[in-house]
Amino acid sequence: MINGIDVVGHMKLVDGQSINKSLVLDEVEIAKARRLLVHIQSHDGPVMKLYLWDQAARDLCKKFNSYENTPTVLLVTTVNTKTLGGTLALTSMSSSRVFMNYDVQPTIDYFGWLGSNPAIAEQVNAEVVTKRESMTIGDFFSYIKEESAKEAFFECTATIDDVVHGSAWYYIACSGCHTKVTKGPTSLICTTNKCGKVNVDGVAQYRSKISVYDNSEQAFFVLLGDAGRELTGKPASELGNGNQEDDHEAPVPEALISTIGQRHKFCVKVTEHNLSSKTRSLTLTKTLPLDTQPATVSSEGNNTTATSEETSKSRVDSAEGSKRTCDSDEIEEAKRHKCGN
Repeated sequence: MINGIDVVGHMKLVDGQSINKSLVLDEVEIAKARRLLVHIQSHDGPVMKLYLWDQAARDLCKKFNSYENTPTVLLVTTVNTKTLGGTLALTSMSSSRVFMNYDVQPTIDYFGWLGSNPAIAEQVNAEVVTKRESMTIGDFFSYIKEESAKEAFFECTATIDDVVHGSAWYYIACSGCHTKVTKGPTSLICTTNKCGKVNVDGVAQYRSKISVYDNSEQAFFVLLGDAGRELTGKPASELGNGNQEDDHEAPVPEALISTIGQRHKFCVKVTEHNLSSKTRSLTLTKTLPLDTQPATVSSEGNNTTATSEETSKSRVDSAEGSKRTCDSDEIEEAKRHKCGN
């Protein structure tokens, strides 16, 4: 990995969208996400993925929208280089600065070169631009250990070998914000600042944990919200009496037992909790069939697996506080029942 280099090139995609005259970036959403993905090509080299974080993402968004004509040339200073899933990736640092088109001499020079080589501007390496970030479980844990690691979405192929026993399979959530509710004297109460309501309608939301493995490592995936239903084909309300808050263990639901032995492509989220505590429990955001084709140019967003993850982001974030994590010490202690036990 090389740290602190400057990169200049012409943009192919910004926030998953092709460069065109009508492109306007959503400043509010990008500020909320705190990240922005740009596909950039330097001269006639390969298309690279440039991940801009926090201030750099906001600066690019604001500068991009300020241009009367859509900018094409981008210079970002002091970026890190790394390989994610076999693909070269660049990530901004807190000291990174963003420049475009005629801002500084390097972008002016590049803009002139690009105008003299229009054929280069039209070239697209489709394999690189459309490739999902596919990693092994071992890659996940290596990424988490990096000092520059941030929240991100990745994809892996793994086999389910067990269902973690000893905790509830779902929780009762507020129908509005999907945060776990508390029991009042006569009703359910949502205590979040977003709602803060009494007499809320409670809905069952997945909070289950499965054990998975690939050729490199073993990990736990936490099923939250729609990710659980996608895997089992059943809503959380049909899992049976698994929302127990006392010491009595509920039997493993058949819908979860039936997933043991299945092999899938999984989209998972590396969260701030993973980065701070190094837990081996990763949040599952989506289950994909093994024959899924790569994402199209127009569908790839500002994360490594984009659209579907962002659609469910609010539910995942709301449930994060409710899930029970399992770190490396817990792996040895977790009580897990195999199918048929």
